[in-house]
Amino acid sequence: MDNTLFPAANASQTAAEANAESEAVLIPAGIADYVAIARPDNWVKNVFMMPGVLFALIVYGVPLDTTLFIKLVLGLISTCLVASANYVINEYLDAEFDKFHPLKKKRTSVVRVVNPVLVYTEWFLLAAVGFGLAYLISVQFLIISIFLLVMGVFYNVRPFRTKERVYLDVLSESVNNPIRFMLGWFIVAPAISYSGFTGAAFFHSLPPSSIIIAYWMGGAYLMATKRFAEYRLIKNPELAGLYRRSFKVYTENSLLISMFFYALTSAFFLGIFLIKNRIELLISFPFFALLFAWYLKIGLLENSPVQGSEKLYTRKWFMLYVLLFCILLVTLMFVRIPVLTNLLEAQYSLNK
Repeated sequence: MDNTLFPAANASQTAAEANAESEAVLIPAGIADYVAIARPDNWVKNVFMMPGVLFALIVYGVPLDTTLFIKLVLGLISTCLVASANYVINEYLDAEFDKFHPLKKKRTSVVRVVNPVLVYTEWFLLAAVGFGLAYLISVQFLIISIFLLVMGVFYNVRPFRTKERVYLDVLSESVNNPIRFMLGWFIVAPAISYSGFTGAAFFHSLPPSSIIIAYWMGGAYLMATKRFAEYRLIKNPELAGLYRRSFKVYTENSLLISMFFYALTSAFFLGIFLIKNRIELLISFPFFALLFAWYLKIGLLENSPVQGSEKLYTRKWFMLYVLLFCILLVTLMFVRIPVLTNLLEAQYSLNK
């Protein structure tokens, strides 16, 4: 019995053909290629730090002055550099698998010969400079930056290489979302002194666990939708398994069910966060649901744009909606609507 929603078309490209295509070009990488594998075009993803910044501003009431602006710039640059360090080893270690992907086979590390010494030197320098800037912000920001790099190692490097393990691939990559939220949070949150640092002090300085889980599961939903689109694009389970080992286990149905689970879990914890911490944001919930639904509609398209942010930007109406949604969130962060507090009063109590 076919367990997919969409029947697989006859594959026109075999693994042997993909190998032949990738081995036909062996051009040494230049400076521009080493810059490209750091993917500076993906730095825009660090905009996911901003909700953490905004929420911390409300919680701590930090003035919008030059000190905060400098910390914000340093934090963004630091995060971009550490994220780029992860991209560098991602591109290098994925080259032998990306050649089986219809789109990723054009990546620099696939079509160029890169020097591993230069790759690891680039990885080290990006991480070192990123950590140096993180040190200037706070010990909490530095710890989360190190966590971001460590998760990149777990995701890409054997024997861990979580990207090859079914479901763990999505969960381990999407954890970057709450990491970015925490980095934004710690740009604003009061810094713990390096001499007075304790595990307990660090734990109590973290943002609410409900928003961390909601952010994580929201990212997992987006990532599972991307996996779904990739799986459908390749249209050949055997070839898909060569590109990503987890695709040997995934089916379209299992990916769709996981997307449903991640979306529900994200919505549940988001609801807890909104009710406990900012009731005004409850107004944004139906728009949040529409955002997820619209993203799913795009994810179901043939050769879906959700496979890469650069393609997603071409969906202008969706991007306009995202912009308006962000404006709504920012507005609700700073506007008080006292009448909504009535919703917090328990009309019936089952805790007897």
